[in-house]
Amino acid sequence: MRRFFVAVPLLLALAACGSPTRDLEGPTEPMGDFRVGHIGVVAPNLQKLLVSRDATEDEWIAAVTKALGDRFNRFGGDKYYHIGVSVEAYSLPPPIIPGKSAVALNVTLWDDAAQAKMNAEPKQIQVIKVFESRISKNREQQLTGLAEEAARLVEVWMREMQESDGWFMGSADTTLPAAPIVSGSALPAVPPGQTTVGEPLSATR
Repeated sequence: MRRFFVAVPLLLALAACGSPTRDLEGPTEPMGDFRVGHIGVVAPNLQKLLVSRDATEDEWIAAVTKALGDRFNRFGGDKYYHIGVSVEAYSLPPPIIPGKSAVALNVTLWDDAAQAKMNAEPKQIQVIKVFESRISKNREQQLTGLAEEAARLVEVWMREMQESDGWFMGSADTTLPAAPIVSGSALPAVPPGQTTVGEPLSATR
């Protein structure tokens, strides 16, 4: 999975210098008809890269699920969309030892009404924190910060797709359907605004 960290120019993968959740403190700019239905996070292929402290699949699943929920539960559009994520690789270097904190995700968005993927191929989201003070952060803070920055970049990508490909432009009076079974995967029905960790989605592989 080393290709995740060299496949794009470094500047495109750098995390923002400020807090990745700073924008959540202000008013929410609507994103068309988007409303999050299910958030399914898995990590079946998780790899630890470089000089890194350990983090379990469950820790990454919990951190990414929370970060996505905190970010996308803000939106109250008229149509459900489901987010499928596979955490692929990470690095959590200890203090002093040279290295970069990083995480790589594959992301797929599902249109509930159409019962179809929005992106034919998973979107690769990469976070590489070059400028950070690891001396003042413990392992859990590193992991949480990477998950929050990854969630922010997922929103950036979705807004770019809204602009370029017309995502989330459905009718404002769309009737919200029941939560579906996605691609045969058992994502249990949950009320809007709640998150769920589902079984692996085929689109995240």
